[in-house]
Amino acid sequence: MTKKERYGFVISWFQQYAPDAETELVFENPYQLLVAVILSAQCTDKRVNMTTPTLFAKYSTIDNLAAAEYDDLFDIIKSISFPGNKTRHLIGMAKMVQEKFNGEIPLKVEELIQLPGVGRKTANVITSVVDNQPNMAVDTHVFRVAARIGLTTNAKTPLAAEKQLLNIYREI
Repeated sequence: MTKKERYGFVISWFQQYAPDAETELVFENPYQLLVAVILSAQCTDKRVNMTTPTLFAKYSTIDNLAAAEYDDLFDIIKSISFPGNKTRHLIGMAKMVQEKFNGEIPLKVEELIQLPGVGRKTANVITSVVDNQPNMAVDTHVFRVAARIGLTTNAKTPLAAEKQLLNIYREI
């Protein structure tokens, strides 16, 4: 079976058994999704969904979050993994969105990855969920499984795996 055939088989399987792949994170707009995805790093979506209602009630906009006091935000997200780093990332992200992107969440991977707390995987999630861009969030699990089932060859990093997987996708 060729790599393209394997890829087609995987896509067919997901279309049959999981046709409506969606994030488990609860959100209403791009701002809320970005905050939730930043919080979800090394944390369960369930825990994030338990925390974000309080966070969004107090910080309902990017402007509110940019003006947040560290201790107040930390207190809200302290049950989430790495709350200190994530508190700094969220406030820094909000300030950069205000200053560099006129208060609008950017929808280009290259712009999103400039934000504190946002890596390529997070940027790919945001752009694919919010804007239906054909981007692929490659984490450690996708990286390993894609190699194990022969969808990637000698990919040494998640980015290399992402590029190989997207190239196959474009060929189909």
